[in-house]
Amino acid sequence: MTEYKTSMTEYKVLTADLVNVYITSNITSFTSEKRFDKSLTVSDLKSKLEMISGGSALAMKITVFDKDDKVVCHLDNDNALLGSFPVDDGCRLHIEDNSRVKGEFENTAAVDKFELSKDEYEKKEDTVAAYLKRNKLGKYNEEEMADLAKQKEEREAEEKKKAVDGGMVEGARCEVAVPGQLHRRGTVRYSGDVHFQPGWWVGVEYDEPSGKNDGSVGGKRYFTCQAKYG
Repeated sequence: MTEYKTSMTEYKVLTADLVNVYITSNITSFTSEKRFDKSLTVSDLKSKLEMISGGSALAMKITVFDKDDKVVCHLDNDNALLGSFPVDDGCRLHIEDNSRVKGEFENTAAVDKFELSKDEYEKKEDTVAAYLKRNKLGKYNEEEMADLAKQKEEREAEEKKKAVDGGMVEGARCEVAVPGQLHRRGTVRYSGDVHFQPGWWVGVEYDEPSGKNDGSVGGKRYFTCQAKYG
């Protein structure tokens, strides 16, 4: 708080002790949001920014941008207080450190990794898989897995029955209604299970090129038609 006095009136200018800013740099690709005390010197601020950006406090240069991404000022006096610069909430502090290479702290290709083979992993007793096995949970519970398999078979049988009873067999004429789209007419060319989703699916060859494919999905062919008719 700063006080200004005249012979007639007393004025008080109040500013917050902390400021919320965004941090970017020429070293990393991500943006951080941090809160700093305005009583920090620029030198102390740079020390804190080392841990965030990976830059060197001795080499970094800091430019302040406003919310419209326009340059406000440069924090070029290490002994000055952060609060002495026009840095407001929402400003962005951009760090430039030419002694670093962009992305050098994000590239993990050269980092040694600890890896276990499948056999080594299965021998360990302190893993999630070992815990599930001991307690017969998830896929290691034979009764539960058998019950799930049975439920899946029953659902698929019910879906097949609905499709067949509803006349959704190869060669049948049909009309496809999708919310928000015009109704499309075509001929059923496939009725059965598919590789990309569970359940019973019906493949339609449309009368007009209003479809998505030529009867194949993900490299697997279910029927043959012209492009955009399936």
